[in-house]
Amino acid sequence: MLMIMFSPLIPRVLGPVAALGLILAAAPAGAVGTAEPPGGTAPAPGADAADGAAGIARQSAERGPLARADILAYWTPERMDAAVPLDRLLDDVLPFVSLVPLADDILAAPQAPAPRADSTGERWTHGGRVTRTTGKAYLTLDGRDFTCSGSVVHADNRDTVLTAAHCLKDGTGSWAQNWTFVPGYADGQAPYGRFTAREMLVPGQWAQRTDESYDFGAAVLDTSGGVHVQDRTGAQHVAFGRQHEHTYSFGYPATGHYRGAHLHYCSGATRADRGRTSASGMRCVMTQGSSGGPWLADFDPATGVGTLVSVISFKYVTDPTTQYGPRLGPEARRLYRLAQSL
Repeated sequence: MLMIMFSPLIPRVLGPVAALGLILAAAPAGAVGTAEPPGGTAPAPGADAADGAAGIARQSAERGPLARADILAYWTPERMDAAVPLDRLLDDVLPFVSLVPLADDILAAPQAPAPRADSTGERWTHGGRVTRTTGKAYLTLDGRDFTCSGSVVHADNRDTVLTAAHCLKDGTGSWAQNWTFVPGYADGQAPYGRFTAREMLVPGQWAQRTDESYDFGAAVLDTSGGVHVQDRTGAQHVAFGRQHEHTYSFGYPATGHYRGAHLHYCSGATRADRGRTSASGMRCVMTQGSSGGPWLADFDPATGVGTLVSVISFKYVTDPTTQYGPRLGPEARRLYRLAQSL
């Protein structure tokens, strides 16, 4: 079966910001299948006897106020407008071909007056915490500028965003640089500020062999004006080991009917991937740019609060109406715990 993923395959050359990459083994995962509370202990990295082959790949971005200022200055309004959504090509993957012409950011179908339990890609106009915790990510890979989506999650450091691994690292290739998160992005506005990444983490299975079953990762952010992102936007809870349930997904699609200016959502039941991955799928026509956006279970449309159980990852080219997200199992828990300890 042919698959499309929302990230680039491009020449590997150094980007504009220097950084160091390393592979770390993570501490044992502990119990799986329960929600991670707002706080909690984050074990120090160490040998993992249960899963010593994979570990966690970690990139430490250049730090300090001058480096942060340079990255923020890099993202001029013109560069942000010109950044394109990720579009990855693997050996067994065909490029995504939009089935609809480039048009407005709102689908032709009228928007429902209330959130729908079976939306396949409408604009989210119903407020709530999700409009603050979901944001647009800007990044540079090998000299080209791209966009993704992500979500602030409860973490001890109050600085953690979960997103897709391919929004952080091009599989076995380059790490992203100039990584900047804009929570609550809306039509060019950054109502809660812009936050640069100081650490990026992806599973070893992604960094070593580009395994799409592990297409999740975390960005640990710098503060903005001395304020942690979680203190400014709130956060969503995160759970591990959950799948096959009614879910809402959120992101900033930017091709086809969409132009990446506003938050959109899909909602509905999920099912297991019948292809080669352990991911789950849901009906959704959102396009590139939504990659990394949250899948929220137990979502309350009135408050915009839910539990992150996956992130938007890929589609099969033979079925562009179904979106897939990886299962967040023990590896995701280990990665999350390490991220929130940094």
